[in-house]
Amino acid sequence: VFHRSTAMYRLGSALRRAAPAARAPLRAAARPCSTHTPLSTFTEDQEVLREAVRKFAEERIAPLSKEIDEGHTGMPAELIKDIFDQGFMGVEIDTDFGGSGMGFIDCLIVIEELARVDPGVAVMVDIHNTLINRCLDDYGTQAQKEKYLPKLATEMVSSFCISEPHSGSDAFALRTKAVEQPDGSFKINGSKCWISNAVDAGVFLVFATVDSSLGYKGITAFLVDAGTPGLSIGKMEDKLGIRASKTSTISFDDLVVPRDHVLGEVGKGYKIAIESLNEGRIGIACQMLGLAKGAYDMGLAYMRQREQFGTMVYENQGVKFQYAELATEIEAAHLLVYNAAALKEAGKPFIKEAAMAKLYCGQVAEKAASLNVEWHGGVGFTKEYGAEKLFRDCKIGSIYEGTSNIQKMTIARMVDREWDAK
Repeated sequence: VFHRSTAMYRLGSALRRAAPAARAPLRAAARPCSTHTPLSTFTEDQEVLREAVRKFAEERIAPLSKEIDEGHTGMPAELIKDIFDQGFMGVEIDTDFGGSGMGFIDCLIVIEELARVDPGVAVMVDIHNTLINRCLDDYGTQAQKEKYLPKLATEMVSSFCISEPHSGSDAFALRTKAVEQPDGSFKINGSKCWISNAVDAGVFLVFATVDSSLGYKGITAFLVDAGTPGLSIGKMEDKLGIRASKTSTISFDDLVVPRDHVLGEVGKGYKIAIESLNEGRIGIACQMLGLAKGAYDMGLAYMRQREQFGTMVYENQGVKFQYAELATEIEAAHLLVYNAAALKEAGKPFIKEAAMAKLYCGQVAEKAASLNVEWHGGVGFTKEYGAEKLFRDCKIGSIYEGTSNIQKMTIARMVDREWDAK
C-alpha cells in the first residue's frame, strides 16, 4: 500500500508539473468510461411493469380505498380476483406453474406501487409472494409445487402462520405442537395470532414444534389446507391501519395433516422461517417506501394548489426545507431497499442490509405520513383527503416482521461479526 501511495503521489506531482496539453491525454486515459449503472436504474420491462401497476392501483384500488378503510370487511373478493388476474400474486412463480416468471426486484416494484395507493392491499400481495410462494419454490417437493403453485399464481390466497400470543418478537418460542402419529401424520394443537390473509386463505403455512425440548430444532413447517377439520378462523381484528388487509386469530384443535404436507424436513422449520422472513423484511421495507412516496406526492400536490398569504404553500421557504429533506430521505430509503434486493438476487449476504432497509423505511414512512397531514393543514386532520389514513397505516412498519428494535439488534449483531472477523 505504501509503495502504491508513493507511486500515485509521484504521478500526481509529474502531472502538475506537465503542460496542460501534455496532461490532457493522461487525464483521459486515467478516467475511462465507467461500466457501472446507477443503483436506481431499472430495465425497460421493469419501468413498463411499474407504470402498469401504478395505473391499476390508481384506477382500480384508489376508488375503493376509503370505503374499505372505513368498513370492517377488508378487501372485497372482486378486487382480490382482479389482483390475481393482473398476475400480481405469482410474480416469481415459474411460468410452468402459471406464474409470471419474473424476479424479486419485479415483485418489489409491484409491492411499492400498490403501497403508494393502499398499503393494506400491498401487504396481502407482499406476504403471498415473498413468504408463501418463496418457501414453496425453495423447499417444496415437486408434488407440493404442482399442487399449490398453479393455484397460488392464479386464484388462491395464502397465509403465513408463525406469531402466537406468547411469541411475538421471540417468534421461535412458539407453543403450537405437532405430535407425530403411528401412521406418520401429525396432529396439531395450538393457536396463532395476527395472521394476515387468514380469512381468504386457501392454504396456511403453519409453524409448530414436534419436540419443545429441542428448542428451535424442533420447529417444523406444515402446509394446511383451508377447511381441514380442526382448523378455526377467529374474528377479524379491528386494526388502527392497513384495514384492507384481513388479520385474524386461528386455532388448531386435533388438526391432522399428512406427512407429505411437511414443507422441507421435520425439524427444519426454523431455517425456512428465518430465511423467508429475512427476505420478507425487504418486502415490508418496500411497502413502507411506497407509502412514503404516496404520502409525499399527496402532500406536495396539495401544497402546489393551495394558496395562503398570496402565494402557494409550497413556495414558502420553511416548507421547501421540509420537502427537500424528505425527498432526500425517501431517495436514501429507495436505495437501501433495492440494494438489499440486488444483494439477495446476486446470492450475496443481505441480512444486515434488509434490516437497515426495514428500519429506515419505517422511520421515513412515519415522517412522510406525518408531514403530509401537516401540509394539508386542518383538512389533513379529517378523513376527507386521505392523509390521516396513511398516517394510521404507517405505524405498522415499525412493528410487524420484526420491530424496529429487533432490526437494530440484527444490524448491531452483524456489525459486531464484521468487526470480530477483522
